[in-house]
Amino acid sequence: MNEAVHVKSLRQLAGTIRVPGDKSASHRALMISALADGVSTISGISEGHDVRATRGIVEALGVAVHEEGSILYVTGANGGLRGVDRPLQCENSGTTIRLMAGVVATIEGRHELVGDESLNRRPMDRIAVPLRRMGAHVVGRGERLFPPLEVTGRSSLEGIDYEVPEASAQVKSAVLFAGLAARSPTTVTETVRTRTTTEDMFRDAGVNISLRDRDDGRVVTLTPGRPLHHDWSIPGDPSQAAFFAVLGALHRDATIQVSGIDAAPERTGFVDVLARMGAQVVLIRDGDWYALSSRSSHLVATEIHAREVPSVDEVPILSVAACAASGVTRFRDMAELRLKESDRFAGSLSLARSLGCRAWSDGNDFFIEGLGEAQRFQEFSLDAGLDHRMVMAAAVAATAGRGGTVVGASTVSSSYPNFFTDLGQLA
Repeated sequence: MNEAVHVKSLRQLAGTIRVPGDKSASHRALMISALADGVSTISGISEGHDVRATRGIVEALGVAVHEEGSILYVTGANGGLRGVDRPLQCENSGTTIRLMAGVVATIEGRHELVGDESLNRRPMDRIAVPLRRMGAHVVGRGERLFPPLEVTGRSSLEGIDYEVPEASAQVKSAVLFAGLAARSPTTVTETVRTRTTTEDMFRDAGVNISLRDRDDGRVVTLTPGRPLHHDWSIPGDPSQAAFFAVLGALHRDATIQVSGIDAAPERTGFVDVLARMGAQVVLIRDGDWYALSSRSSHLVATEIHAREVPSVDEVPILSVAACAASGVTRFRDMAELRLKESDRFAGSLSLARSLGCRAWSDGNDFFIEGLGEAQRFQEFSLDAGLDHRMVMAAAVAATAGRGGTVVGASTVSSSYPNFFTDLGQLA
């Protein structure tokens, strides 16, 4: 996992690519289909290792999954999911462990959720609080409940009214999945709106769920019930498209289009940020979904608040855009970055400095003084910290700049196994 890959600078970039199926929707399609009665189909599913981990767990819990060509067929377990007496392997996937904790909280008995070295450094206390209130027993390592995570579930939980302390679609979704098996409705309130992938897919599967915007947040109320089988079509992942949007904007000679992606407002805040920086980046209707077009631009500094990109998954690549911009870009309220696959707060600063930029932090804010253009980037070497998004951010910087070496590049397979192939095809 720690091998080093040298990424060359490319003189010209052009072409259209299709990024993997949206990870968020892929995980949820598997879980909802597993809970449903009957056979569901999934097309366009992400083939990354994270989603494969979710598939492995639902199969372990008694769900039949098989492929016919590009279509995945998922047959929900008769009589519901059943526990197993072996660990459920989540690998590197935070989505898998958090959402599956909500799922197994509804299954009688003890369930152990385990992960790799990186996942074992990610705290799970934020899902434990509401799941315990619902009646599940959740145990992990230390006060922050680091994995392995032990969840003792109950076939009938208590519906709760819960306000999520920090913006997190994963925490919200864990509670909603558990709420499917509660004795009464469950309400989740968020003060900052996060992606509605779970809510939208629950509604598509016949679950009674309502959404109401309140100020900058949202109130979600779910009535318990079993999902119906459904035919899922998964769009391209907008958070993966963000890497190519930035690459096109900061490269000196590039015209790049990413086709067939989801463009929900909570998923595409990075497009508005890049436009504000002067990037020629636009979303265009593309059948049922959208295409994202990006071309060479001169970027200027801006201020970016976490609420603009609620998952903060796009912040590492936006920090690369900041490195190529003129002026000081200010990243505000970015504490959540420290709780990802790696400490992306420190990683973004480290990448910026390795490119030759002045970068510093103050509390939960950090600042990058850009070099004005990517051609001024230094050749660099960066340890990506077993984090797929840091791998891709570093690779984009190397491609647009003067090249660079990325240590731990194979971690990209957790979400985007063909990333380097697609990057090379643009040359």
